[in-house]
Amino acid sequence: MKIAVLAAVAGVLAVVAPAANGAPPTLKGTVGPGFTITLTKGGTKVTKLKAGPYKIVVSDRADFHDFHLRGPGVNKSTPVEWKGTSTWTVKLRAGKYTYVCDPHASAMKGSFRVT
Repeated sequence: MKIAVLAAVAGVLAVVAPAANGAPPTLKGTVGPGFTITLTKGGTKVTKLKAGPYKIVVSDRADFHDFHLRGPGVNKSTPVEWKGTSTWTVKLRAGKYTYVCDPHASAMKGSFRVT
């Protein structure tokens, strides 16, 4: 009987715990100070994500770069002549997304898919 009750409680907690948090996953975008641009989740380069809301924290480390994210329903960027941190909340939908430094788009770019 005790095992059945514990199993039931564990099942309820498994369903309720993620919903109670409610915070969207965080992605980290970084551009500069050299000629690099990255988008990571938990320290790993983003290549695929599930559709839904995300918090994106962009660290723009050079005043001659920008971080520009484009995809279905999203078109966000930091200013080129600016350094700092910007936080966006976006809802990613199925499709391909790209991130680039607009002044250096041929060399500084990346992309990922959302399913």
